[in-house]
Amino acid sequence: MRPILPGFFPDPSICRVGDAYYLANSTFEYVPGVPIHRSHDLLTWELVGHALTDAAVVNAAPGRPGASQGIFAPTIRHRDGTFFIATTSIRDVGRGQLVVHATDPAGPWSAPAYVPQTPGIDPDLAWSDDGTCLLTWRGFTRPGIHQVPIDPCTGERLGESTVIWEGSGLADTEAPHLLRRGDWWYLVVAEGGTHLGHSVSVARARDPRGPFEAHPANPIFSHRSLDHEVQATGHADLVERVDGTWAMVYLGIRPAGAFPRFHANGRETFLAGVEWRDGWPAVIEDRFDVPAADTAFVDHFDADTLHGRWASPSVAPAQVATPHGALALSRAPEETDGRAVLATRIRDHEWHASAAFSGDACLGVRIDGSHWYGVETLGAVVQVRAVVGALTQTVATAPLQDGDALAIRAVREPVEFDNTRGPDELLLGVDRDGAFVELARLDGRYLSTEVAGGFTGRMLTVEALAEDVAVQWVQYSPRQ
Repeated sequence: MRPILPGFFPDPSICRVGDAYYLANSTFEYVPGVPIHRSHDLLTWELVGHALTDAAVVNAAPGRPGASQGIFAPTIRHRDGTFFIATTSIRDVGRGQLVVHATDPAGPWSAPAYVPQTPGIDPDLAWSDDGTCLLTWRGFTRPGIHQVPIDPCTGERLGESTVIWEGSGLADTEAPHLLRRGDWWYLVVAEGGTHLGHSVSVARARDPRGPFEAHPANPIFSHRSLDHEVQATGHADLVERVDGTWAMVYLGIRPAGAFPRFHANGRETFLAGVEWRDGWPAVIEDRFDVPAADTAFVDHFDADTLHGRWASPSVAPAQVATPHGALALSRAPEETDGRAVLATRIRDHEWHASAAFSGDACLGVRIDGSHWYGVETLGAVVQVRAVVGALTQTVATAPLQDGDALAIRAVREPVEFDNTRGPDELLLGVDRDGAFVELARLDGRYLSTEVAGGFTGRMLTVEALAEDVAVQWVQYSPRQ
């Protein structure tokens, strides 16, 4: 089963405007935040922009503490010619949920409007028949799904908040999306936690404020306890298609390796069909034949601005890199806690990446600031470094030759039973004279969510280790 957005694209939310679909995802510590993709068939997607480009709004702490801070799950909606995105900056949760708006999803987006006295996560926006905007979210002060009428452009509360549903009885009722179909309003939520117990439940009411009745067979969708290649399925959003049928986007993970299995590329976005039976949604998993995404790229940094694939943890990419024919990399600004990387999502299980630098630099793969591997140039030497928690080790060194490009690849080689096997192995070295020269082979488990914790996925990184460093090019491709 293929995702429609492979790699670290969790917490999907979707809306349709005319014949175009728009998809938003959470980003946690990375700036810019909340990527927005567009599609006309639900199967192939293009990145059109980001809703949150200001690092101060993302507000993730530098280094390891900020890895799963920043921007949590967004909701994207469209009304009367305007796009709205509601989300949470978790360190600013005391200020309340934030809402931005734009007439073009590529931006510019407005400054955030914060809704006071709404502590929690996973905000949703819906408009009742009288035009009132309802903010619905998972509350912190009392378990369950909370709701309050608001002005989405100013953040002003227009009434008192209430708890509209406490869930089906499973743990962690969250990620609400309030949807209208006919005379019914449907409240779609995630339950069971965002890992292996993850599931989708639904309730319905005649009024968007409730009272809600639960589906008699909740959860309506889950892969918990199933022998399925995709696990942790949940956090769903529904959309009506142009032809009147319905579809659902949801997140999942693809773990591999020996027990307890490990996922490295984060939570990805998947697609399913929806049919309506007796007034309730039913999920049809195999409705769509999803093609393999085109994930390969070569970036020569010859445009005036960085491609939207690039991001940085806790700071804007412009503080780290400046494109001008080659990419000029900066040393870490003070607010990055000593390291400043330019990063892009790793989107395949097996892949090869390489980069050509002038000056001392690092090509790396990271899941957070305390779990990463890198191949580095230091003068006339190339070395491989592994960082796992508080441990840092140089695992290989070799002379650097003229024309060497730093290179990393991930492989999943079939082996006999091995209860220490990780999801993959990461090979670090150089591309030399058209061939890959391996300097070290490292266990992929240590760059997995099961080891590092948190909510993000692997990123390919470039980093300056000295002054006056430039990147000539970066190349990434999946390996078949």
